[in-house]
Amino acid sequence: MSNSTTRFSDRVEDYVKYRPHYPAAVLSTLSSVYGFDAGWDAADIGSGTGISTELFLRNGNRVYAVEPNREMRLKAEELLGQYSGFASIDGTAEATGLPDGIARLIVAGQAFHWFDPERTRREFVRIGAPGAVVALVWNERLTDSPFEKEYEDFILRYAGEYRLVNHRNVDDLGIERFFSPATVRLDRFDNEQLFDLAGLTGRLLSSSYIPKDSPEMMRALAALFERHAVGGMVRVGYETKLYSGLL
Repeated sequence: MSNSTTRFSDRVEDYVKYRPHYPAAVLSTLSSVYGFDAGWDAADIGSGTGISTELFLRNGNRVYAVEPNREMRLKAEELLGQYSGFASIDGTAEATGLPDGIARLIVAGQAFHWFDPERTRREFVRIGAPGAVVALVWNERLTDSPFEKEYEDFILRYAGEYRLVNHRNVDDLGIERFFSPATVRLDRFDNEQLFDLAGLTGRLLSSSYIPKDSPEMMRALAALFERHAVGGMVRVGYETKLYSGLL
């Protein structure tokens, strides 16, 4: 399995265009539960191309976006550089490069499963301000509808690494251990994407475990799309999971 800090280098454009964003309910939940507001400085760890970073920048927060992958970090700088509260940092979850006590909110969007939990917790404690909140967020693709079930089987067939790197490998018990001795809260929200064939292809290729040059796979994807498309579109449903708690 390739290094987790470089494996997305050739997926940047598809990642930006076709990965799902996070619902505004993430912000409102953090606000109602913890008193989060635009005055909080946030550290977005494993920020990638800035999907989660932008959610908080639009809310008015200052965000330190920590990302080790050069290509993804440069793309985030291109897309988000107009926000005065945006700061781009070359660092990892285990060694962010941030000063002590800088963040009241520490976020990881679609990234925590790449981290070393013990070293990451020590780093989060170091960079967190007193009473800091940690929020771990994932868009978990559903496998409920006939299309979603067949799409999951399709990925299992063509992606040899999928079982190894699937974020579902991080279970609730592992997350509870990360937050211990504090408790962790889990909130769930509905999310979705609608795709034509070009969009579905881009969504597929945005995943690091998918081969990029497989004509057989592309033909099979087109056939899958044709079997399930309604009005030229298919729906990919997600459950957005927000794990949150105090350090």
